[in-house]
Amino acid sequence: MTPITEQNNLGDLLKYEAPNRYSRDVATIAAGQNLPLGTVLGRNASDGKHYAIDPAATDGTESAIGVLANAIDATNADRSDAILIARHAIVAKTALVWPIALTGAQRISYEQQLAERGVLVRESA
Repeated sequence: MTPITEQNNLGDLLKYEAPNRYSRDVATIAAGQNLPLGTVLGRNASDGKHYAIDPAATDGTESAIGVLANAIDATNADRSDAILIARHAIVAKTALVWPIALTGAQRISYEQQLAERGVLVRESA
């Protein structure tokens, strides 16, 4: 029998959020990206669009500002229907999506940046 692999869903990522969707923002994902649920995002200071974090950047996307709560395919055009977990929430560490080359120290730093915004990263919840 062939095993079935299921993608993460919002319940795998989001363990707590404030009532009335206070924890969420709507975000615009810049074209040229296909991002899965759980991607840690930064915001470009010049265009205000969101990108997967990039530790080598100097345009604002080097700072974690939230976590993507839905998968977004913006390969061909900007998408303005992304949901960002931006504050007063708890997310599961195992459901976060990081850049491949990220070091352990960088992950800890990004988790701290999220905590400063009120998005707590937990091993399990």
